[in-house]
Amino acid sequence: MLLACTTPPEKSSATSKPGKTNLTIAPQNAPANYPPQVREAPPLPREFRAAWVSTVANIDWPSRRDLSTEKQKNEIIAILDNAVQLKLNAIVLQVRPAADAIYPSAIEPWSEFLTGEQGRPPSPYYDPLQFWIDQAHARGLELHAWFNPFRARTAQSKTTVAANHISKLAPQVVKTYGDLQWMDPGEPIAMQQTLNVIGDVARRYDVDGIHMDDYFYPYPIKAGNGNELDFPDDPAWIAYLQSGGKLARFDWRRDNVNRLVEAINQRVHLEKPWMKFGISPFGIGRPDRLPPGIAGFSQYDKLYADVELWLSKGWMDYLAPQLYWPINQGPQAFKVLHDYWLAQNTTGKHIWPGLYTSRIDNSDKSWPADEILNQVDAMRERGGNGHLHFSMAALNQNRKGIRQRLATEKYTSQAVIPASPWLDISLPASPVLEAAADKKSVRVQLAGTVNTRLLAIWKRTDQQWLFSVVPAQNMSIDLADDAQYGAIRQLTVSAISRTGQESARANYSLP
Repeated sequence: MLLACTTPPEKSSATSKPGKTNLTIAPQNAPANYPPQVREAPPLPREFRAAWVSTVANIDWPSRRDLSTEKQKNEIIAILDNAVQLKLNAIVLQVRPAADAIYPSAIEPWSEFLTGEQGRPPSPYYDPLQFWIDQAHARGLELHAWFNPFRARTAQSKTTVAANHISKLAPQVVKTYGDLQWMDPGEPIAMQQTLNVIGDVARRYDVDGIHMDDYFYPYPIKAGNGNELDFPDDPAWIAYLQSGGKLARFDWRRDNVNRLVEAINQRVHLEKPWMKFGISPFGIGRPDRLPPGIAGFSQYDKLYADVELWLSKGWMDYLAPQLYWPINQGPQAFKVLHDYWLAQNTTGKHIWPGLYTSRIDNSDKSWPADEILNQVDAMRERGGNGHLHFSMAALNQNRKGIRQRLATEKYTSQAVIPASPWLDISLPASPVLEAAADKKSVRVQLAGTVNTRLLAIWKRTDQQWLFSVVPAQNMSIDLADDAQYGAIRQLTVSAISRTGQESARANYSLP
């Protein structure tokens, strides 16, 4: 027996309300008092809640380089279960820490941070990235693949470089800079390597997003006399001039990064038009545009990252500026910087700042948990609809109660990731609800599931609406009385697409 009706979905805005409820069609032999009262469920709660999971130097996962496959998997499951308990909805996983891979690749070697030796696969063999994706999606979480675009070797690297590493295959494009090795962004081979790697993952894996961090040109280092050492890119610079290039050197470096960002944006959406592309740059913008009172490191002049240009061109779907300072630190005031990036967002993409949650630790400079809680409030007060925590370790360890307090004070219900209608505005098909013979559960049937990622479920009791999000699948929803809030009076279900669009809503009411 079908006892479903549909209501129009909410509009793309996180604050818009769904349309009016249509009448329920009475089934055959319905009683005289049919239909039961159908009420309009609230708008979907929308917020991007994510955490970075760093693989470089084993910051977050795996916790050591010598873990067995079973222990690596157990750590993945623990991280994801903690994310669900916290009511996060996305994980941003570092899959390329230093021109290497935590997945099987024909382009770059296995990471030593995974197995202890660059080029050596896990044993017993498995595909870590696929395992992360499968386990995240089974829990209703998005999984974004995070790439470092140009780093080739870190100070924490200890093993011999594999034969298929970029430093062996094209040593002329890899430069030593302090204790790092870095692919020169001015070398076409380096740019193509990064594009190939990102395109390969976007094509082969069902990731929900492609993500880049703040390491374009390396952060400057100083010589013994205190002067900054310039990045050693003379060969690429000379080749550019000999080809007729007219830009000044710093503008040329920025152009190298600009062309990479534009190319990745195009490549990602060519592979999968619904996939999000996000960048997490340093949190302070161009010096000539900074608000009064703001000062600090210039990524525009030192990392050659023209983030304001990328936003104005719409070359990303979300920007996650690293706002790693306290609210009351004047020269880098959190609220002022947040407002600055919101104002730069002329193309209407997502602004989801990064929070320095790992600054909650046991050091003398540790932040109180209240700092992060207050930053979440500050963003919401300005209409912010998302943020990321760096990194999962602080949440996993529940430092100073931060995970527990976020879950109980700030993330009081699950949330759906804000929609990205510029990627795909089409709506998924509405679920069909069918009551079980005993009326104790409702069967959800889906059509057109290719574009459906999640189900949003509202249950109305006599006291309030209860909200949850689950992976999209044909399933049964239990209508048993809620232990805290009483009998279930109405069920409202909608399908959520890969780009966050909500279907028309289906309703089932109980007498």
